[in-house]
Formats: sequence, structure tokens, C-alpha cells
Amino acid sequence: MAGDYGFDPLRLGTNKEVLPYYAEAELTNGRWAMMAVAGILFTDLVGAGDWWTAGAKEYSLDTKTQLAVEIPVMAVLEAMRVKGWEKTGTSGAFGMHPFDPMGMASDEKKLKEVKNARLAMVAFLGFASQAAVRGMGPIECLKLHLEDPGHNNIFTSAVGPEATVACMVLGITPVILEAKKALGDNDEEFRPIPW
Repeated sequence: MAGDYGFDPLRLGTNKEVLPYYAEAELTNGRWAMMAVAGILFTDLVGAGDWWTAGAKEYSLDTKTQLAVEIPVMAVLEAMRVKGWEKTGTSGAFGMHPFDPMGMASDEKKLKEVKNARLAMVAFLGFASQAAVRGMGPIECLKLHLEDPGHNNIFTSAVGPEATVACMVLGITPVILEAKKALGDNDEEFRPIPW
């Protein structure tokens, strides 16, 4: 499976029946995240306004009309995607499963897509965090950080203590897991999360 490095602390991969669904869900969410990150960076670069307030603005179509169009269209497209995935085990669009109009599908490309999808999901989380904590977009935050990196970073922001604790926990946990594997009884599976 593309992107499988054996890291599964929540043990989502133990149920082999739903594992393909989870892999497809990760890829679908990652594709949306890649588009979102590109759109956020574009709107921030051209100065089109705050991306996090876009849903509250007035547009030429009112919200009810937008929903009346969007919900049926997305429902049909999603139903077609799911039906194709159930038949072929791969995602697609426009009746092509897998969607590969240029014939570029390979194991290497699949791995790159998964890696980029994961990066985009983390980037979107970062963009949303910056907007919530600082009230600025990613480009503005980057400029501010480059001006004075020592005073404009996550550790000096309003969530600095929480970020410090999170980094410490994320840094120490792999050491504890590896030590448990090396020193402990290998017959018993170590379960840091009880389920």
C-alpha cells in the first residue's frame, strides 16, 4: 500500500476489511487539502482577502441558491466516485476509474501523491491555526516570521505553552515506544491507546 511505513498508533490498519476504505478516504481528503492549500496561497498572494472569512461574504448568488445547486451536484459526483471505487478499488472521475487521462499512474507516483496529500493536510491545519491564533494568512505570517524569527513563532504566540508541551510529547513518544519494544516482552503488543 502506498505510503505505508508501519506507523499506526490508533491501529486503524488492523481491520483489513475497512483498510482500503481508509486509504481511499485519506487520499480523497488529501486531494481536497492540496486544492485548498493552493487556493489559500493564491488568494493570500494576490491579496483577495482573508480566506477564513470567505464563507461569510455576500456573493452574486445567495446561500440558499448555492446550497440548492451544490448539494445535488456534489451528491451525484460523490455517488459516481463511490460506485466506481466499489467496482474497481480505485478512485476516479467522469467515468474513468482510475482517473489517469495522461497514463502517468505508477507506484512511484502513487507514493508521491500520498506524501503530498499528507503534507497538504498538515499545511491546511497550520493555515487554520495561524488564522485562529494570529488572525493572519500564511504569507503574512511567513513575512512576519522572517523579519524576526526569535519573536514571531508558534512558541511565542498565544498558544506557546501548549505548542511546547505538544512538541515535547511528540519528541519523546517514539523513544518510549522503541525502548518498550527493545526492553519489553515482545510477545505482548504494546498498546499506548487502550482500544
